[in-house]
Amino acid sequence: MLSRLLARLDAGHAPALVSRPSKVARRLSFSLGSNRQPMANNASARKRIRQTEKRTVRNKARKSRVRSFLRKVEEAVKSGDKAAAQEAFRAAQPEMQRAATKGVLHANTVARRLSRLSARVKSVGA
Repeated sequence: MLSRLLARLDAGHAPALVSRPSKVARRLSFSLGSNRQPMANNASARKRIRQTEKRTVRNKARKSRVRSFLRKVEEAVKSGDKAAAQEAFRAAQPEMQRAATKGVLHANTVARRLSRLSARVKSVGA
């Protein structure tokens, strides 16, 4: 269906097609994360929506914080300063472990990243 739509757009039939998106396009835009809010039919569903929104904001902040700590370690490693790299790694380690504890990142992912970071920090200046 999408290929036919694109073919008609290429052929110059755009005005007739652009007037209103199809049901499939509307469903797709909803599933891809548009700004539409989910419809809650009862109080418990409304509460779950509120909880999910709060949790999403919290998780995004925590993930961003982890990325910032990782970036600081990477920058210290690239600069070649072993003391700064070790200090940045010591600061990043508990933050990553906390992300695993809170369920933002998988525990094995954190272990793998810490292991690789540790190896990179040890190799600085060697």
